[in-house]
Amino acid sequence: MNVKELLSLKNKVLLVTGGAGNYGKCIVEGLAEADGTVVIASRNLETGAEVAADFRRKGLDVHALQVDQGDHQSILQLKKKILQEFGKLDGFVNNAVSRPMGSYEAPIEHFAESMRVNATGMMDILREMAELLVQNKGGSIINIGSMMSIFGASFAAPYGASKGAVVQLTKSLAAAWAADNIQVNAVLPGWIDTDLTKGAREQVQGLHEKVLARTPAGRWGEPADFKGPVVFLASPASDYVHGTILTVDGGWMGR
Repeated sequence: MNVKELLSLKNKVLLVTGGAGNYGKCIVEGLAEADGTVVIASRNLETGAEVAADFRRKGLDVHALQVDQGDHQSILQLKKKILQEFGKLDGFVNNAVSRPMGSYEAPIEHFAESMRVNATGMMDILREMAELLVQNKGGSIINIGSMMSIFGASFAAPYGASKGAVVQLTKSLAAAWAADNIQVNAVLPGWIDTDLTKGAREQVQGLHEKVLARTPAGRWGEPADFKGPVVFLASPASDYVHGTILTVDGGWMGR
């Protein structure tokens, strides 16, 4: 098969949770530019619909549905609507995340809520979407983690704890679901220049310069840096890639 065909997502239906967010919009754009039909799913349907409409004005095949990853019935409703409106699912980018715990002093219930949505809720939606992939005789799951999944940061323990689950679930489910022709891989963003990391730069003095000094690529990452890796993992080009944890960090973790 020609490499252009290997990287094509033509006739494929792909779901991206959190598709209206910082990383999500670039992921959605990349999948749609590769000729995929992309479904944004987020808690705020109005916001997702606005993002989808913007992409359609650019000629990209993007749609929006609603889901609350912390609500099992909401996940089941999303599953039903995907089948009703698109007839199948070929790929799932698991990108949604909740950050209810802002500091170590926050109530412990905030930590429990983070794990309920980001770990338990992640497993819930992964199982339900995997059933759609099985019905379609296979497909690709791409979990979006963080370098905090494998690197300890003094200011990010609650977030890192839930993101650590991404790595273990990716490896375990890759082994468990390979027999069903389902690939499970993960992409771990490094230091990416977004509204989210702006808060960290304000909280940790000199963080921006420290990241630049340690990063071989010589710059902070941008959300657009995820387009290529995610399209690759969603496409036939990665058919023999299972259980891979791909860091997109400009070489930061290798130092």
